[in-house]
Amino acid sequence: MPGTPTTVDALVQLSFTVQLTLTRIAAENELSVTSLRLLGILRDRTPSMAAIAEHLDLDRSSVSGLIDRVERRGLVERARSDSDARVILVRATPAGLELAETVGAQVTDRLERMLAPARRADLAAIVRLTGALPQFPA
Repeated sequence: MPGTPTTVDALVQLSFTVQLTLTRIAAENELSVTSLRLLGILRDRTPSMAAIAEHLDLDRSSVSGLIDRVERRGLVERARSDSDARVILVRATPAGLELAETVGAQVTDRLERMLAPARRADLAAIVRLTGALPQFPA
């Protein structure tokens, strides 16, 4: 059953609200939204450049520029894979992990405040809906 115009409008409005929150938090921390997303990815893993490109839906040259910029700030570092020297891995530095933790806390705080008026059943519905949607829609 496709969404009604009201459902689609609500989903778009929610997306705009979340994106605006992320944009503001990124700016407050002198990051782009894409850099913020990168730090979120690197909190608990050390992916390859190719995996980052796929996760952020960017071409490899754009990821290379992104990593260059964030690396200059001392937030990430590159390393060759032990299993395949052709593969470049990216990991957060201690400063990058600290900033990721700070930004993560800011995002959590603001979104929780935004959701505070919602009923428990409504929040559960958001969780169910999010789980039912494809991670990377076409």
